[in-house]
Amino acid sequence: MHIDLHTHSTASDGTDTPAELMRNAAAAGLDVVALTDHDSVRGHAEAIAALPEGLTLVTGAELSCRMDGVGLHMLAYLFDPDEPELARERELVRDDRVPRAQTMVRKLQALGVPVEWEQVARIAGDGSVGRPHIATALVELGVVETVSDAFTAEWLANGGRAYAEKHELDPFEAIRLVKAAGGVTVFAHPLAVKRGEVVPEASIARFAAAGLDGIEVDHMDHDEPTRARLRGLAKELGLLATGSSDYHGSRKTVRLGEYTTDPEIYGEITRRATGAFPVPGAGGPRPV
Repeated sequence: MHIDLHTHSTASDGTDTPAELMRNAAAAGLDVVALTDHDSVRGHAEAIAALPEGLTLVTGAELSCRMDGVGLHMLAYLFDPDEPELARERELVRDDRVPRAQTMVRKLQALGVPVEWEQVARIAGDGSVGRPHIATALVELGVVETVSDAFTAEWLANGGRAYAEKHELDPFEAIRLVKAAGGVTVFAHPLAVKRGEVVPEASIARFAAAGLDGIEVDHMDHDEPTRARLRGLAKELGLLATGSSDYHGSRKTVRLGEYTTDPEIYGEITRRATGAFPVPGAGGPRPV
């Protein structure tokens, strides 16, 4: 089985619609794919309707969190999307995205970058506007060569010159809320230092004690020594070790299924979840 548990669609900051993402996942040879848009479940219905035969969808979201001034992301899988407390928090984060993005545009303008809000809004379309949309605008303007190049201290990285904070969950509260909604939590790219400051490993131990289920080990922003370190930490703390692409379509160079999760780990995630269940595809023929 080929299992990719971290992807994004146009419901947040990916470039594939949820339907396109499902077709592309099947074409890439995946058996299981998780749709984990930022703080949003808006793409789930479209993805389910488009699921080709042979592909299973894991519904989820990537929750924006912050602790001690450090931003981090918590992947939430197979939770009840209608659980009111978690739904309210996701809405608060989403509502803060537009004013936050507008603040970053103003900061860029003050730095001499000729970016306009209308350009960022066009790029975001119906998705939840975020830093990758602003980064794409910087690429269009020739300020940086790639989207990844915008995520530096010079521009949009955590604490960068044009960075702006938004409403974010306390990670312990995120773990509690997801568990109360019957879901499973995995700390996304926990040691991705190229993105900015990361939380210390002692914090990961505290998350584990609070009910965290796993950590994302195999990820494009972790080099081999970091993956080995995280794999050892997962074993030490009794956490599940996952792998996934963090696919954003053409916005990043990573391919669907470039990093995957062991089937036994996936099975344990589904066994722990009570809020929702994986959806087997039957919406059409599998691409060849």
